[in-house]
Amino acid sequence: MKLAKRVSALTPSSTLEITAKAQELKAQGHDVIGLGAGEPDFNTPDHIIEAAYKAMLEGHTKYTPTGGLAALKKEIIKKFQEDQQLAYAPTEIIVCNGAKHALYTLFQVLLNEGDEVIIPTPYWVSYPEQVKLAEGVPVFVEGFEENDFKITPEQLKSAITEKTKAVIINSPSNPTGMIYTEEELRALGEVCVEHNILIVSDEIYEKLVYGDTKHVSIAQLSAELKQLTVIINGVSKSHSMTGWRIGYAAGNKQLIQAMTNLAGHSTSNPTSIAQYATIAAYQHSQEAVEEMRHAFESRLNIVYDKLIQIPGFSCLKPQGAFYLFPNVKEAAAMAGYDSVDEWAKALLEEEKVAIVPGSGFGAPENMRLSYATSLEQLEKALDRIKTFMDKKVR
Repeated sequence: MKLAKRVSALTPSSTLEITAKAQELKAQGHDVIGLGAGEPDFNTPDHIIEAAYKAMLEGHTKYTPTGGLAALKKEIIKKFQEDQQLAYAPTEIIVCNGAKHALYTLFQVLLNEGDEVIIPTPYWVSYPEQVKLAEGVPVFVEGFEENDFKITPEQLKSAITEKTKAVIINSPSNPTGMIYTEEELRALGEVCVEHNILIVSDEIYEKLVYGDTKHVSIAQLSAELKQLTVIINGVSKSHSMTGWRIGYAAGNKQLIQAMTNLAGHSTSNPTSIAQYATIAAYQHSQEAVEEMRHAFESRLNIVYDKLIQIPGFSCLKPQGAFYLFPNVKEAAAMAGYDSVDEWAKALLEEEKVAIVPGSGFGAPENMRLSYATSLEQLEKALDRIKTFMDKKVR
């Protein structure tokens, strides 16, 4: 059977590929440590699970409005008001089957064939693929390591053409963990306003920020920027609800209505039970969120210090999310490999440590290591990586 061109052009997910290989080795009885996880290792807080169970018992197992329950939109609006001092109407919010689905739906209603979307590198693996699925063209702008993997206003301006429709800003970033400051966002925002470029602000990791760093949404910096911005968020990372599949978008009423219309013919509505669970997630104490954030920060501080001691590794200390993104080009060369991909494959085969090569994120000299796993496993993995390097460079 001949498949559609849009599917044939997709690049396989590097994260899923490394996970599949790790699972294969585990099935063979090997002690594999997987550091590719893009989800918290904590269970969903009890009060959220209880709310879902209560909703089922009360019969809330039917269709809901396509764009989400009114009660859930109310909580999302309240969250924006409290966290970013942003005011949205219910017609400016759509609840989707995860933040990934919100992004997919946005690009489907936004892009025509040939429209360009500027994507800073390193990028989350699905951004370019979703743009391509909407017949758009990903335009990559390199966030240099010496600039904390962030792009500058000058870079953004030079990438804009008459076909540019949008730019993606992911802060805190997956995979780098870096965060744009208010000043940096203002400067990028000025370029977007000048050229009337839509800003897709992916803020899914906003609750996982460390040290003295603060998360700022570009939409809160001015009325003009709010009008130009679509915020993508959800409860997957903040409340350890990845499998519940609830995300949302907030922005221009016309765009949100178009997204709702499309969802009506694709998914009908987000899962009813998961929506009631999310209402509870936002209504009740955020203590569990803070506990998880604190645990991630504690792991980061321990693991980072150990990571940078490994020969050939250099790494910026992340400010948010739960990933380390070290440059391991030198380590790969020292170990006798031509690429980080080859080095990562050998690491998995010989020491049974699964990490994700940076090539899948547009940064072939790096690798992504998730610290969303126990400290014991993390330290064990780093010991194995060091052993691997010690054996190779002798």
